[in-house]
Amino acid sequence: MMWIYALFFASKESVNQIEDKAWQARAEAICNETAVARKDLADYRLITDMGPDALSERADIVDKATAMLAEMVSRLAASTPTDAKGAELVPLWIIDYRTYIADRSAYSQMLRTGINDAFAETMIDGLPLSEKIATFAADNYMVSCKPPRDLSV
Repeated sequence: MMWIYALFFASKESVNQIEDKAWQARAEAICNETAVARKDLADYRLITDMGPDALSERADIVDKATAMLAEMVSRLAASTPTDAKGAELVPLWIIDYRTYIADRSAYSQMLRTGINDAFAETMIDGLPLSEKIATFAADNYMVSCKPPRDLSV
């Protein structure tokens, strides 16, 4: 019986979805512009082939990409959605994104000390913060606003 309720009667609306479609469209445009610009930073060399300054060079690239994300988030934060749910949720999403950006900055600092460990981001309820940020972006049709996966490789 429960599956009948879930299939036919339960709300299909996401808990993350905001109503201000114009804000969503502006956010997607801002994020897409940033994603396209970040592609110019791609470096496909193996770290083992880069020489003695490999980690420093990687940190420089991470810093450039992170600065682009920080600018993107500042642009997103410059306006608030007009609906009550959006006005409540978007600032929380921005806070999460800024925490993720701080995690990226800490990672580049670690690289500069010569430590080549994997990127470790803040965890929320056992999940990487980037997953929470990405879910909100996807639920609001802002796929370009998902955090990049550039540090997961």
